[in-house]
Amino acid sequence: MRKIKKYANRKLYDTTDKQYISLKRLSELIKTGEEVQIIDNTNGEDITSSVVSQLLARDKKAAKEEVPPGLLFDLLRKGGGAVSDYARKYASFWKDAVHLAEDEGDKLIKRLVKNKELTAAEAGKLKKEIVGYAGSMKAWISETVDRRVKDVTDKMNMATKEQIAELTEKVDALAKKIEKLEPK
Repeated sequence: MRKIKKYANRKLYDTTDKQYISLKRLSELIKTGEEVQIIDNTNGEDITSSVVSQLLARDKKAAKEEVPPGLLFDLLRKGGGAVSDYARKYASFWKDAVHLAEDEGDKLIKRLVKNKELTAAEAGKLKKEIVGYAGSMKAWISETVDRRVKDVTDKMNMATKEQIAELTEKVDALAKKIEKLEPK
């Protein structure tokens, strides 16, 4: 992963190539699939998301493109649910990856015991550590995704699926009351 430092003067320094880098070059690197992490040099905070968001905004302005109306309609129809559905799929992907790594670790431990490189007791301790770490990682992924989804829906001032369902129930109940009050 390529690490980029952002200085107070807004300059970006590529620690891999050991030179300053322009936003345009950073955008090109990301578009070609390069993994980057951007760190604020003053406080060590990971600001990758913020900088990539700025790059997206610049690209959109340069191309004079807008967000496709279909995506906006979908977000409006589904409310915060569209964002949370995507986030849950993303979290599920990472949980599956952790589970796969856990299975591979189990296979490795069995091989080490079979080759007499680990005792059964050592293997048990190691497996317990791996299971504990994997469980912690899965919990962290879920908590992080849930927190981020809430942040996004709050910032976008979007209703969640639950809020929309609650409002729909209230509107239905009011419609029934109005129906009863109207003369036939």
